[in-house]
Amino acid sequence: MEKGYIQLYTGNGKGKTTAAFGLALRAAMAGKRIYIGQFIKGIAYEETKCTKYFSGIDIEQYGTGCLIDREPDKDDRKRAVAGLERCKEALTNGKYDVVIMDEITITIFFHLLSDEEVISAIQARKNEIEVILTGRYASDKLIAAADLVSEMREVKHYYSQGILSRKGIDC
Repeated sequence: MEKGYIQLYTGNGKGKTTAAFGLALRAAMAGKRIYIGQFIKGIAYEETKCTKYFSGIDIEQYGTGCLIDREPDKDDRKRAVAGLERCKEALTNGKYDVVIMDEITITIFFHLLSDEEVISAIQARKNEIEVILTGRYASDKLIAAADLVSEMREVKHYYSQGILSRKGIDC
């Protein structure tokens, strides 16, 4: 690619990470190399198994789990900073064509990283690298920095009827 763009998938609806992994699959099938850095997440969800089937996809996780029911701590900040450093490497080392920063907006929302740190890392990338950012609560600064912004908006979800995540479908 001559020029890579910055794509942002945000909103309160389901499908942000799913869309990013769909793009990763498409890129891998086209012979591209993909780096996926998952912020906040620390569980081997079903989608992380794609590395068994595609040699062009590398995934690293920088989290311990959900922050909905607790306050972030120093370890969360340390993991987010380390994750951003790994993403900076992936954005500049020439090894990857696509870099996905999954749940990066959550790190900003919880003040583990700043808009400026994330935007600076993205702007320092090799020009041909496509960047995908995901997560709820995208800031106005991050939205302004992106070339494409898609908002997933929940209209209806079976979770509200008491149906939990289903393996292979939701997680």
